Amino acid sequence: MPKSLKKLRSNRAWIERHINDPFVKKSRAEGYRARSVYKLTELDDKEHLFAPGMTVVDLGSAPGSWTQIVRERLSDKDGVLKGRVIAMDILPMEPVDGAIFLQGDFREQEVADKLSEILAGDKVDVVISDMAPNLSGVAMVDAGASLLLNELALEFALEHLKPSGVFVTKAFQGSGYSQFIEACKKSFKSVAQRKPEASRGSSAEMYVVARGLKAPK
Repeated sequence: MPKSLKKLRSNRAWIERHINDPFVKKSRAEGYRARSVYKLTELDDKEHLFAPGMTVVDLGSAPGSWTQIVRERLSDKDGVLKGRVIAMDILPMEPVDGAIFLQGDFREQEVADKLSEILAGDKVDVVISDMAPNLSGVAMVDAGASLLLNELALEFALEHLKPSGVFVTKAFQGSGYSQFIEACKKSFKSVAQRKPEASRGSSAEMYVVARGLKAPK
């Protein structure tokens, strides 16, 4: 079978699965931008990540579904935001009421300077990352690209988190995964691995929840 036909059938299968996905239907009905919102809500319900008054940074935030949930969970019963939500992505993102959006690569000095200006010397309570690379279909290449994003997110978290802070990131099981978990364990007092219900069973993705920075030796 020609590769183009295989790809077409694969794309059709993905579209059909996406259309019929109950979490896709639910996210549209409830006004969220992506089904991934339910991964974060489940993580928060179980791990108690967010509370009003916190400062939360959402790395790789576009299209903004995680930012939407953080904004909700940092708000009081009247819907008034209590705390700060800072969303960052190289891609553009539609505004989320009350959230601050920084477009650009968080490794770039200009973006880092803008973040420093916003934080004004404060540290962050929670860093979340749902970043994933553009997949090439070559397992080894994709695993390496995913691991790099994990490492960058971890570096960011270690630089900006409070000692009691929490780091949440998506990671893919495969080459380099166990080493990344070990890197997290070296820096955090507690490291848990979670598979939310909204994460498709066929996906190798896991969510790592790391808490409490270890004091430097």
